[in-house]
Order: sequence, then structure tokens, then C-alpha cells
Amino acid sequence: MYHTSSATAIPHTYSSVFYNIPVLLILFMLVAQTAARPWKVTQSQNRIGAPEQRERERERERERERERKSERPQGTLWLLTIPNFEGSFFSCTVIMSAETAKEDYYDYPDLVIPPCDPKADESLFHICITVISFVVMLILLVLARRQKVVDSLKGVPALLSPVNFLDHTQHKALSVAVFGVLFCRLVGLVLSPTPLPFTKDTENKEYWLILALFYYPALYYPLLACGTLHITVGYVLGSLLSWTHFGILIWHKVDCPRTPQIYKYHSLLSSLPEIVCLAFLSFQYPLLLFKGFKGTEKSDPFEDLKSSYYTHYVKNILKKKKPSQASSSSSKPKLTERISDALKSHIYTPKEVFRFPLMLAISMVVASIALYQMVLLLVIGVVPTLQIVRKGVNEDIAYLLAGFNIILADDRKEVVKIVVYYMWCVEVCYVSAVTLTCLVNLIMFMRSMVLHRSNLRGLYRGDIYNVYNCQRSIRPSRPALVCWMGYTSHQAAFICLGMVIQTLVFFICFLFAVFLIIIPILYGKNLMVFRIIGKMWPFWLTLSLTVLIQHLTSRFFFIKKEAGTQDLTNRGGLFLLTYLLFPVNVLVGALLGIWRLVITALFNIVHLGRMDISLLNRNVEAFDTGYRCYAHYLKIEVSQSHPVMKAFCGLLLQSPSQDKGTGDAARNVEEGIQLVSQDKKQNKVPNAKRARGHWHLLYTLVNNPSLVGSRKHFQRQSSESVLNGTFKRNSKEGSKKEGGTTAASKE
Repeated sequence: MYHTSSATAIPHTYSSVFYNIPVLLILFMLVAQTAARPWKVTQSQNRIGAPEQRERERERERERERERKSERPQGTLWLLTIPNFEGSFFSCTVIMSAETAKEDYYDYPDLVIPPCDPKADESLFHICITVISFVVMLILLVLARRQKVVDSLKGVPALLSPVNFLDHTQHKALSVAVFGVLFCRLVGLVLSPTPLPFTKDTENKEYWLILALFYYPALYYPLLACGTLHITVGYVLGSLLSWTHFGILIWHKVDCPRTPQIYKYHSLLSSLPEIVCLAFLSFQYPLLLFKGFKGTEKSDPFEDLKSSYYTHYVKNILKKKKPSQASSSSSKPKLTERISDALKSHIYTPKEVFRFPLMLAISMVVASIALYQMVLLLVIGVVPTLQIVRKGVNEDIAYLLAGFNIILADDRKEVVKIVVYYMWCVEVCYVSAVTLTCLVNLIMFMRSMVLHRSNLRGLYRGDIYNVYNCQRSIRPSRPALVCWMGYTSHQAAFICLGMVIQTLVFFICFLFAVFLIIIPILYGKNLMVFRIIGKMWPFWLTLSLTVLIQHLTSRFFFIKKEAGTQDLTNRGGLFLLTYLLFPVNVLVGALLGIWRLVITALFNIVHLGRMDISLLNRNVEAFDTGYRCYAHYLKIEVSQSHPVMKAFCGLLLQSPSQDKGTGDAARNVEEGIQLVSQDKKQNKVPNAKRARGHWHLLYTLVNNPSLVGSRKHFQRQSSESVLNGTFKRNSKEGSKKEGGTTAASKE
């Protein structure tokens, strides 16, 4: 044991706030690990503690400390033993006086959350629900085979296809809700020490995590499959399953609202999206059951092709467009118009003639849940720790800083105020960074929805270069199919990774702004940054004058305007000035290079969560994995779910022998294609008119560039005879035909 005098003088060193920031941050990171555990000051010991023995050790330590209080000498050199989350301890030497040595134990009873076991055992529940789900799948399998035999239709959905992801007209709510539940479970099992509910083994967590990644999709699969067959039994089973999952989840959260992991209410708050999704399923399945009894919900394997959405889409693209006033006027748009256009480009407004594909709808909802989960994790994982550390700061921090030769003030109370103020500033910077990250991602979501619609409509028209930088054929392929399957998952992962990086970068920027600019200006001290800038004023003045001179001379001496055109003049002076300013422009270029690097980094960091734009140059965008996945995803969507193609297929399914209601729908399709106003009369359409409508739609299909790749004879053509989905025509006759059919092939 080492002893030192309590009156030992500590040499006064620098007290600059700027120089103390790195050490303070290191100390904060050191102390932050004790946020949810009590601090212990023991006498020259370094122990290895086990989690199951901590409570016993605390009681023993209290008894020992009571016995040793009277025996401790004045001004003893003690070791601050701090437990970390793994159970081990690390020590830090501090100098304590006799007064502070009396208060040697810091107890935080509110922070110690005991493990909670709900009354409804989770492992028993999962065993039962797994058996029930298996029985439900067997029942659905029998019903699917019986329905397929009765209907004698190959289009009846199979059991292994819970939902048609290429159907744009079906109700997307069930699929979106199930995917939301599945993603919430994924977040929970990644953070849980026991990812698989059947076992409490934490030693082999990695293996149980891999099994859990396949278990939960199989567990929630029946929730999707129950709505596939569109029958009463399926809706009844779906209602029972959704009610069971929802009820047990609510029971667990009511029994154990607080958990010891990360933060006491993290489990409750993170399960809110899952509760909302299960509550929606518990309401939606009974609603579908009620519609089934009422007769409004019908089972039709060709419901997608018979939807009026595709016919309305064809009517909209074939009707004559009225010339807008903005396009007719040659004047430049006003400032207010520019601002409104910029706002409209970032705000998504629904349109009747366009529907998002199911996969895009799922990806946007899952991305929103990922945004919520990441904001929750970033906030409650750090902010409570900052608050606990800030409240736990006392006069002992002065001795701790003195061990690093840091003297913030002579008075220990003043030191406490300074440290608490610094920690409060760090907390404000962090909360501001998380808030800015959340706002940026919300704006990116809205902009992505607008761009998704623009890209899909462009590809429907055959505008290949709107998305791709080179010649591409819109047809299914192996890479395109792989990217289509993983698009939703990749979008959620990009959001999570992007938010972590954005928060870190914004937090560092706020720290520099607060501790190097705002605080020095408010208190008039430690103006080191301003002093450096002030000493370099001749350099900044020279660069500014150089740039200003170049702009002024270019505006008034080297450019002349004659007859509404601009041309160069005084070329000799221009060449002389270019030569004289070469060295200074090198320095200007260095500053512009730094600015370019900063802007590029910030742009890529802000847009990291978006897959609909490339973060690389147009010529190398294929190396951007996110944009490449998005571009391939669009290939599958456009080639398999083109509205014009589905309108044609739906028209072929309608026969003259159909009932009266179906005949009315067929007449509406043909009249809309021919741009004839609908009279909604009950008389039959003449055969010539019907054939003319079929021919117009067929002609549109033949000449649409984005649909050429779907034809069989096109797939047998050589690659040299095709350009961006359109056949090459070398003869004049072919070019004339192409020019004459431009208007018909736009859509």
C-alpha cells in the first residue's frame, strides 16, 4: 500500500479547454461503461467478477468496507475499480482525501434491473405456436389442392407462393404487415443474448442466431399463407393466428415492461412497430372474413389481369394531352415557381393512374421501421448513459483529472460544474446529430418515392437511358432475379448502416462546432481557431482578391456582347492574366480540392441509405452495389408487370360469352383504348369496333420498346440487331415506318 500526503501540491499546467477535450472524451468513454453498474472503490485490488456472483460480492464488500473505514490512513492512494459489461474489472489510480474516502461506495439501485420472466413462458409458447402453425399449413395445403381440382385452373395460387409479389392491384396491407413483424423480430434477435427462444444457452449464440434467421420466417409464414386462397377457412385461421401472436406479445410486455438489456424500456419501445403490425393483422383478417360472408370478397386467380387499374392506365396514356401554359411560354420560370417545383420534387403526391409495386411498398415500410429502430437504439443506447455519468460527477473528478495533470479550476466545486457543463454539451451535440440524421432520412424517403415513380413510368415508355447509362434490354436475367429477391432486405440494411455513419459524422461536426467555435465565442477564451485564421489573413485576402479580379475582368474586359451574342475580346490581356495568376490559382485549386472532397463525402454519407441513385460516376455506376441492385430490380418489375401488357392479357381473357357485367367491362376497355367517350349503354359493341380496339392495343404492344424483350422471336434475335429494346432499321423504309409510329409507341 502506498501513502501520500493529503496536502501534496499538484503542479498547475495548462487550463485550455481545447487541449483538455481529448482527455475528457477518453475519460468519458472509460466511465461510460459503468452506466448501468455501481462504482466500487477498493484498496489496491484488481478482481475478475462473474455475473452470477456480483450480488453476493456487493454484500460482502459492504461488510468489509464498514470494518475498514476506521483503519484507513489519511490521503491513501486508492485504485478505482470499475466493472465493465463482460464482468472483468479495470483500475484507474486516483488521489483521494480523507473526506472523499468516507463516501467510497456509489450505489444506483434504480439502474439495476433484475431479469424478468413472464408468466407465459416464451419457450413453451413457441413450441405450441410452432405446432399450431404446422397444423394450419397442412389444412391450407389440403384446401389448396381441393380448390385447384374443383376450379380446374392452373392459376390457383399454390401453397408455396404466399403472395404474388408482381401483382400491382392486390391489397398490399397483409404482406407489408407480416414483413414489418418479421423485421422487428430480426432486430430483437440480433440484440438479444438468447436469439432462439427454445434455449437459454449464451455460449453458442452465433449458432442459435443462424437457426433463428430461418425459424422466424417459417413461424410467420402462415400469416401470409392464410390470405392466399381467399376463402373463409383461411381467413378464420389467419384471425386465430394473428390474435394469438398479438395477445401473447401484449401479455409479455405487460408482465415485463422493463428489461436489463441496453435500457430498461428498450424492449418495450422496440416492439411498438411489431405490436402495430400484429394489431393490424388481427383487424384485417376478421374484416376479410366479414367481406367473405357478405360476398364482396371473391376468389379469382385472374383478379390481377381483370383489374380496372391497367385499363385506366392505358386510357390515360392514349388520350390527348392539353398543352400546358408553362411549356408554351418561353420566359424563364419565376423564383416562386422554382421553389414550388423543388418542393414538389421532394414531396410524394399519389396519382390515380399509378400504383407502386408490392416489393417497393414493402421496402418503404420496412425502411421506415428500420429508421425507427435505429433512432431508438442510437438514442437510448447513449443518452441515458450520458445523463447517468453527468449526474454521478462529484468532487472526486478533480483528483482524477489531476492524475493527468489537468487543472480546470482551483475550487473542486467549480471543476464539477465545468465537467458537468462539458458533458451536457456533448449530450446536446449527440441528440442534435441523431435528430438531423432522422430528418435527412425522412427527406430522402420522400425523394425516393418520387424518383421510383419517375423511373418506373420512364421504363414503361421505353426510356432506357432514364435509368441505365448504356444499352440494356429489359428482360429477366440471373443477376436481375437475385437483385429483385434481395432488394427489400438490402434497402433495410443500407438504412441501418447509413444512419450509424451519418450520426457519427454529424456528431463529430457538432462537437467541433460547439467546442471550437460556439463556446470560445460565448466565453471569449480559447479562440485558437480564430487566432490561426487571423494570422493567415494575408493569405485569405490574396486568394479572395485573385478570384474577384478574375470574375470582374471576365465580366467587363474579356467578354463582349454584340447583337445578342457573346464573344471573347482583349485576348492578349486574357493570356497575360492567365499566365500571371497561375501560381495563385494553384493554391486556389488546392482549397477547391479540399472543398470538393468534403462535399463529395457529405453527399455520399447523406445518400448512403438510398439505392435509387448512384454514388459513383455515371460511367462506373455498375460498381455501386446498391444502385446496381435497384437497376436490376426495375428490370424484373417492368418486364413482368408492365401495365399495357397486362391490359392486353386481361382483354384476351374476356370472351363474348361472358355475362352482362363482364361484357360491359370489355366494352369500357375497348372504348377507352379508342379514345371514345363511354356511354355505358347496354347494347353490344360491333365486331369491327371490337377488332379495331384489339388491333390498337396489339400495335401498341408491338412497338413499345420496353416490351420487345418479352416476345419469343425477339429472344432468338442476335444482339447486333437490337438497340435498347428496339430493332435496328438500316433501310429508309424502316426509318419512315419508325417515324410514323413514334406517337403510338411512346407508351
